[in-house]
Amino acid sequence: MGPVTVVHVADPPGGAPRVASAVGRRVGGAVVRNRLRRRIRAIMTDLARDPAALPPGAYLVRVDPAAADLDAAELARHLRAAVARLQGAAR
Repeated sequence: MGPVTVVHVADPPGGAPRVASAVGRRVGGAVVRNRLRRRIRAIMTDLARDPAALPPGAYLVRVDPAAADLDAAELARHLRAAVARLQGAAR
């Protein structure tokens, strides 16, 4: 699984993906949590530019405390892998 988990509820084709994040207090202080939320938002925005990478629907990104220690590239890799697992499970 890793430090990032993504849950997806599909929408009919043609809609835009909607993303929410769940970053609990165990992750760190407010500054750490908000920084992590901004990083998740930026990565998911990049993914949303490719409809094949992020199909329409509602996404919930949940992170464990270990995610706060990841650099941007590692967080992006974990997030992309979590989204890819969703697509593999949907097939």
